Parts: sequence; C-alpha cells; structure tokens
Amino acid sequence: MVRPPEARELLEEGRVVLAHAAMTARRLGLQAPGRSPRIFDALELFAFVRPAQFCAPSAAGLALALGMPEPKGAAAQAQTLLAACRLLLEELALSPQPTREEALAVAETLARAGWAWGPAAIGALRSAPVGNAFRGSGLDVWTRIPEWEDQAPPGEAGSRPIAPEDAAERLKALLRQAGLDEARPAQADFARETAFAFLPREREGEPRMVLAEAGTGVGKTLGYLAPASLWAEANGPAVWVSTYTRALQRQIERESAAIFPDPKLRARKAVVRKGRENYLCLLNLQEAVNTAQLGGTDLIGHGLAARWARATRDGDMTGGDYPAWLPSLFAVGPAAQASPQNLVDRRGECVHAGCPHYRACFVEKAIRGSRRADLVIANHALVLTQAAFDRARAARGSKADGETTHLKRIVFDEGHHLFDAADSAFAAALSGAEAAEMRRWIRGPEGRGRRGRGLEARLMEVVGDHETAVQSLLEATRAAAVLPGEGWSGRIAPPTGEVNPIGPIERFLVAVLEQLRARAAPSEVGMECQARPAIDLVRESAREAAEALARIEAPLLALARALEDLLDDEAASLGPAERARIEGALRGLDRRARMTLPAWRSMLRAIDEDSEDDPDFVDWFDATFLYGRVVDAACRRHWVDPTEPLTHAVIAPAHGVLVTSATLADPSLDDPFALAEMRTGAARLPDRPKTIRLASPFDYAANARALVVTDVGRDDPRQVAAAMRELFLAAGGGGLGLFTAIRRLRAVHERIAAPMADRGLALYAQHVDPLEVGALVDIFRAEEDACLLGTDAVRDGVDVPGRSLRLLVFDRVPWPRPDILHKARRVRFGGKGYDDAVARARISQAFGRLIRRADDKGVFVMLDAAAPTRLFSGLPEGVTLQRVSLVEAIEATAEFLKAGG
Repeated sequence: MVRPPEARELLEEGRVVLAHAAMTARRLGLQAPGRSPRIFDALELFAFVRPAQFCAPSAAGLALALGMPEPKGAAAQAQTLLAACRLLLEELALSPQPTREEALAVAETLARAGWAWGPAAIGALRSAPVGNAFRGSGLDVWTRIPEWEDQAPPGEAGSRPIAPEDAAERLKALLRQAGLDEARPAQADFARETAFAFLPREREGEPRMVLAEAGTGVGKTLGYLAPASLWAEANGPAVWVSTYTRALQRQIERESAAIFPDPKLRARKAVVRKGRENYLCLLNLQEAVNTAQLGGTDLIGHGLAARWARATRDGDMTGGDYPAWLPSLFAVGPAAQASPQNLVDRRGECVHAGCPHYRACFVEKAIRGSRRADLVIANHALVLTQAAFDRARAARGSKADGETTHLKRIVFDEGHHLFDAADSAFAAALSGAEAAEMRRWIRGPEGRGRRGRGLEARLMEVVGDHETAVQSLLEATRAAAVLPGEGWSGRIAPPTGEVNPIGPIERFLVAVLEQLRARAAPSEVGMECQARPAIDLVRESAREAAEALARIEAPLLALARALEDLLDDEAASLGPAERARIEGALRGLDRRARMTLPAWRSMLRAIDEDSEDDPDFVDWFDATFLYGRVVDAACRRHWVDPTEPLTHAVIAPAHGVLVTSATLADPSLDDPFALAEMRTGAARLPDRPKTIRLASPFDYAANARALVVTDVGRDDPRQVAAAMRELFLAAGGGGLGLFTAIRRLRAVHERIAAPMADRGLALYAQHVDPLEVGALVDIFRAEEDACLLGTDAVRDGVDVPGRSLRLLVFDRVPWPRPDILHKARRVRFGGKGYDDAVARARISQAFGRLIRRADDKGVFVMLDAAAPTRLFSGLPEGVTLQRVSLVEAIEATAEFLKAGG
C-alpha cells in the first residue's frame, strides 16, 4: 500500500495510471494536474475506445462498464485499472469504431498533441491491416454525421378513447415483452385508472385530469406507458411524458423498450426532447476543433468529443450519452474545455438554415422527431416555457414554433416538482448576467478570441436588400451598447469597493446593491430585500434603465415586423432555407423583444412609480456571492401562485393530463390531495380531477428503520460530523448524507473524509469534488461501500437500488428557506401548515430514495432532535419513527444492516 506522501510524489513526478486525474489529485490534497505524457487516465482511453457508452468515473465504474467484478479496496482497484486498460486496448485492436481508418486518424492527431495514450492506441490500431482513407486529422466528424429528411406534417391528433381494460391488457403485453412475469395488482390498477386521462374531453378548457400517487415499487412508468402507447397508436402524435430530472428522462426511454424492442424503431417512436441548450452544436464543434488545432484550446479533449459526436445517439451533452466527467479530468481552463458550456448553443446564436451543418443538426433532428413520435419524453422546463411561448405567438396570430402544437395528452412524472418548475418557467429576472447575455445576443462577442455571432452577422445576409429591416437591425445593435459589457461584475462590485458602472443598467445594479446593503443581512450565499419602497437612487436609476431598454426594444420589434412582412410579401420566392432562417430569427426576437424586455421594463416601471405591490407577484432584489464577494445583482419577479400561468398555458388547453409521483398526496390533511390540486393547477379547473392513491407493495416494517437522534447538537459541526462518521462506519458504507446548507456540508466533509479513508471507505461530496452531481451519483451507485454528501440536487436525483444506498442521514429538518418569495406564499397557502407540507414532502421524497426494490434494506436517520413528529406522517405505512440517542442509533444501524447483508 502506498502512503499519501508517496502517492503525491508519484502523481507529481512518476508515470501513473489512474481514473480521473483531477479527483485523484483532490484526494491527495494537490491541485489538478495538467495534461502530461506520464499521466495515463483510464477514463480517457475508455472515452476513445467506447465513445457514447456509459461509465461511472472511477475504477469501480470502469470495472462494471467492462463486465468485471467490483474491486473492493485500493489494491484491487489499482489492479482493476491496469486490467481495464489492457482490455480496452485489446478491444481497440479487434473492433475499432466506427472504422479502423477513422479511429487511427484521430489517434495520430491526439498523439501529436501529446496524448499519453496516443502511442498505445496507435499500436493497437496498427496491429491489423489499415487503409489510408483519412489524410486529415479525422476530427472533421461533422462531414460524416447522417442528415435528417423532412416529411409531410402528421396532422392533428384524434380523440378515440382508451378503455381501462384495454390499458390493463396492454400492460400485460408490455410486461411479457420486458421479460417481467411478476404479478403487481397495483400496477394493473394504475394502468386502468390513469386511462381516464386518455378519454376525449367534453368541453374546451376542461381536460381529463388525473392526480395519481403511486408508491415506490408500484411500477408507475409502465403503468402509464400502457394507456399512453395505446392512445398514441390510435390517435397520435403524440403523448408527451414530462419529467423533472434528466436521469428519469433516460430511464423512461429505456423502459419504452418494452413497447418498441427494436432500437431503430424506438429511436423514431420514443424521442427524448430537451431544450436547445442541451445539444451539441456542430458549428461550435467545428470552430472549437479548428481553434484547438492551432493551439488555442484543448485538442485532446476536443478530439475525444469528436469521437463521441460520431457515436452519439442524439447529440445530448447534458444527461445523455456524453461523459460529463470528460472535461474535468485534467486542469484545463473553462474556456478551453470540450464542455457542454462551450459546445452547445446556449448563447442564442444559431443561424438555423444559414448553418452549413443545418441538415445534420441534432436539435433539428430532435424537433422533427418529436413531431412524429408516439412518445415525446421531455422535461418540465421545456414543456412549460415552450408551451407559454407557442401560446403567446398564437395569440398574436404568429406561427407557432411547432414544438407543442400537438401537446394534447401530457404525463407529468415527478409531478411533485411541477409547482417549482412553473415557478422558474414563468419568472423574470433582470440581472447583470442576463443583461450581458442580451447584449451578446444582439451585438455578438466583443472580447478577443470569443466565438459567436451577433444579430448583424446572423441576419444581414437575409435582410440586406430590405432597407427598413437593415435600419432596425443597426439601430438595435447601437442601442444594445448600453447593456453591461465585458468586465461588468468587477465594475458594479469590485473588491476595492470603488464602483465604476458603465451605462444605465450597471448604474441600476449598483443602486440595487446600495439598497441591499442598507436593508439586508448577508448570508453565506448572498442577500435579498424587497424591491419597494425603493431608495431614491434605485428609483432614479430604474427610470433611466427602463428608457434605455425601450430604445433597444423598439428597433427589435420593428425588425421582427419587417421579417414577418418579408415572409408574407415574398412567400412565393423564398426558398425553404431562407424561410427557415427567418423563422428561426423571429423565434429569438419574439422571446427577447416581446417577452423578456417588456417584463424587465414592467419591473422597472413599478419601482420607478413606487406603486402598490401587485398581490399576484413578488418583486425583490438579491445579490449572489461567490467566495464571500458579490458577483451579480438582480431584480426578480415571480408569481405568488405560478399555477395561474401554468393552467392558462399548459393545463387548460390540453385534452388530458396525468400528474403522477410517489409522493403527491399529504396524509396529514383532511383531503390528502388538496395541496396537490393547488400546486398542479387542478384547483383552477371547473371540475375536480380524478385522484388515485396506490401504496407501495414493499414490506417497510421489515426492511426500513426511521430514527430521530435526540442528543446531537445540530448547530455544532463537530457533533454532526462525528455522528455522520460513526453512522457511516456502522453501516459499512452505502451512506448518503443530506444537508440544507453547502457550508455545513463542507465542514462535515473536511472533518470525516480522512478518518473514513483510514477505515477503507471512500467519501464523495457535492460542492467539494470536481465532478457534477450526476457523475458523483454514478460513482456512488457503482461502489457499493462508498458514501456521498449532497444537498437538494442529490435528494431529487438519486436512484440507487441495492446496497449502494442503505443509510440516509439528514443533518436537520429540510424546512423551506424563509426568503421573501416563500413568505408571500406562506401567507397565500396556509401559514405554518404550508411550511410543514413542504418539509414533510421533502422528507418523504428523501425516504423514497432509500428503498427502491423489494429486497432493499435501509435506515433513515434525522440528526435533529427538534424534528416534529408530524413531519414524518408521510412515511410509508409500516415505518415506525423512533427517537433514540446517537449510541442507540449507531448500534441499531449496525445490527439492522448486518442482518440485511
């Protein structure tokens, strides 16, 4: 066994094979290393040999991906790394993808760039005869990606009903197709009852709505896919299945294999759909690769990304088959990485049909696929924002975007998150970052070496002969110069305190910070205060900022009208490519000139006039901190009840809506579904929805324990850390620690990481380890005895069946943060009872992560003696809450989980 000092010396000076160089360095107390010919990261070799295939970024993850047993202990993991690399090189020699010639061209390019695995990869590829098809770098993958082909419009969906018994029969067929012969009566009941959402509606604005709680293990996914697939076959397209998390989107797509066993058919019939900002932009990739070949960015990372682009199913870089850990392996600057942030179109710069790769575009493929699919597996954010956008355009007589024109039947899985998703989708925020993004969208990147295209570059070729459009375009470009530009954050909140704002928006943000400092108490993440009554400086600068925004909005609206006239006047002569390009530009103009800018001006006008608070909205100011200093300030507006726009834009126009979750009802209420009706928009419909509640079939009395520890001081990080450490050790690993504050998470990690490592248990932590949360959960799932610390994102995103998750520890009750927005909602929705409902739901959702299969065993621990018993009434039937000392909790955990091992 190598001791830490020797390991540090090896990493800094020796030739090493490892899995995730940056993570390894972090665990040794070192900075992430740069790329080096002596550091062989096995994950990079995996990404080259098996692009677009899943692998958790650790030795155990590699083992599982390659069909090897999980290595237990450091020595076994080291041996596994070497064995995995040998297997990968053997596989590369035998069956390189997509061809030996293409793989060799890329390997030789990366070897010239200093890739540690380059010589070995070239040797493996040259172990068999190889042609000379590639004379270039092999990185120009955009020339070899299949193109999409347009098809005739599918037409409107029909209204043929789905009978409950037909749904149950379809479920039986799906279970047989999936090789599942277990009898789950609750699942059949779920399929029958939810068929109600697939009946024809009787009146406009009154969809068939179902609220369905199905406990863990009922099998709700196949339960609703049964009637959904029947309806789509009879009436489609399409049923939209919407989730809150990316992980569930992919899980549903996998389960749709029971309906469409043929992968090629499934790719057409069950389409995963996300927002544009999730997909690889081939033009961005081309520009990044060209820059990398000139030494401007990370050529090795972009070469591996190019390998992935050739193999990916749909180009999804966030939650799809792109390895999220790839950009973080070595110390590569953010701007130089082959990361989603640099390669997707999150800047609104798409030129649509003007792009040379338009016919191969992954976004266009997904949009076209969703229009003809039986099942569109989307997420709440896309469904809500796109539906609102389409409705607003349709109300003005504009052509809808096409994304949600067939949004007639919707299944909202993870329905307990629908309220929060609507809150985000229908909110407005004028911040430094948002205003700077608006400037970049209009004027293009203005710093040296920045990629991107402003409005003029995207549209001048289209409108060059149309004087009105050209004039409006130039006026908008000039007017946008008042928006925050390069270095804005350092001017509004410099470390020295000597502010130097440029332009009316920056001056407004400086004034906002003045009001915040006068009225708000800083926290670890920032500060906030009510927007009104505003100080004089804020009101004066708000008026100036609103006038500046109006000068931007007017030419943008004129440009939009000119483009609409162009589509109308020259309908007979415009080619499909020109039309698509203009329609794409209009979508961007509509979002900004007809939605975002008016919302910003409305907020500023209310501040300037110091008007009475609108009872439907909450306006406030906030500042965001990073490492103790202000990095942004914002004026925000949210609906007190976001189900009002949710109902108007999405629920009421639909014909059938199913909202389902394992934790939808609140058993502490006289009407368990009353809160769910309010938080989903169902309460705003003329008739009450149909409600279903099916309990989990699991034996929780035998397989789960719930403990509240009574003698740990929750405000003493040493006590919390010691308690969590001993509980993790008692369980032998497999522990998930959940925190309500990042600061407390880091304090606990700092105290327990080393002692746990000494006992042979790996500890991973969100906000500490250099990996995004999904990759950390993948490692946690792959390593049976690892432990993980996280916050809300982990609680909502964990799906870890088996012994890898056998202990869940909350540091304290997850009360809602009493910020300005929540306080307004507490007044509207029931006072203290609303607080209880939110906390109770979070506890129930977390508990639901613990037992995922009938043979799982798990212990739930709350390290908060003040936790009220009423908050645990949502736990499954059979779970008895016990209040115990820490010693008793440790002993009970060890005994219970040992018996289950």
